[in-house]
Amino acid sequence: MLDLQKASMWKRISAFLFDIIITGILIVGVAFLLSVILGYDGYSDRMQGCYDRYEAEYGVVFNITDEEYQTLTEEELQRYQEAYEALSADPEAVYAYNMLVNLTLVITSVSVLIGYLVLEFIIPLIFKNGQTLGKKIFGIGLMRTDGVRVSTVSLFIRTFLGKYTIETMVPALIVILIVFGSAGFVGTIILGLIALLELILVIATHTNSLIHDILAGTVAVDISSQMIFSSVEEMIEYKKKVSAEKAAKQAY
Repeated sequence: MLDLQKASMWKRISAFLFDIIITGILIVGVAFLLSVILGYDGYSDRMQGCYDRYEAEYGVVFNITDEEYQTLTEEELQRYQEAYEALSADPEAVYAYNMLVNLTLVITSVSVLIGYLVLEFIIPLIFKNGQTLGKKIFGIGLMRTDGVRVSTVSLFIRTFLGKYTIETMVPALIVILIVFGSAGFVGTIILGLIALLELILVIATHTNSLIHDILAGTVAVDISSQMIFSSVEEMIEYKKKVSAEKAAKQAY
């Protein structure tokens, strides 16, 4: 790699925070629109209605903590279990619950996908050198680790395989499963391992790269001082020129 001018960590963090705020606003807006179109609140109200009905019928409260559950008397525990079994056997409750889980997954996936598509893929293609809005503001660019301008393919891998799939959707889906009681301790462990891997990569790699940059073979650089070549051929020609100039000076 020729004269790598890595972007400083504070610039990268600043650009990341700016981008994540803008991306978050877009994602929330898309999610709200999708929830209205798909009728998410209607299924939520139906599910809450089922909860209210069985809570009133059996004299229990479903939404309690583990500590509160442990303090239930034998009689209260019996009523709680009976109410839960009745709720689980109710076709309307089961249908509403399944729809809530499925819609949550769909809305989350599509919203995040659109957010990344616009702000992490389309805009960097327009700005060139892989710059998002945050990177543009803080003077950061992207290039391949060999010094060549990031290609559409590399940007696609970085955005959709690295950022969207591995770094965002895998953790997001695990969190959703934890919330709905399907992942639990194992999900928490996986989240911790992903975070640990990211930390190790930042510390251990020469380019201080995260998973998305490792997969795409890209590095964040200071756009004002880093020479970025348009092609491998241009880079080779530059190397030849530098070598020739160096040889001429030595001969002199």
